[in-house]
Amino acid sequence: MATPSSLPFGYEVELSGDITLVKCHGRLVSETAGDLKQLIKPMIPKCRRIVLDLTDVNFVDSSGLGTLVGLKVSAGAAAYCSLQFINFSPLVKELLHTTKLSQLLGS
Repeated sequence: MATPSSLPFGYEVELSGDITLVKCHGRLVSETAGDLKQLIKPMIPKCRRIVLDLTDVNFVDSSGLGTLVGLKVSAGAAAYCSLQFINFSPLVKELLHTTKLSQLLGS
């Protein structure tokens, strides 16, 4: 039986006009960060605006943080694509503040 802390990472993708909304669930950790990167990286050259909804992401480790930063930088390098993160959990917001990444990632 899976405990909430061991739930795998999952997501749903919704398209609305030029906005691609990705609702993320679970833990963004070293075992799952690659899944998010493989999902988002190919979208960057194709999408005008990508929004990652992190409402249901309850834990992020250093690999997860690195993935979020890397995706933000990749989208920033593609002048036609914006990547936005919304609905950080209080715990993740605190982590971003502690690591001084809150301004970069917009929490």
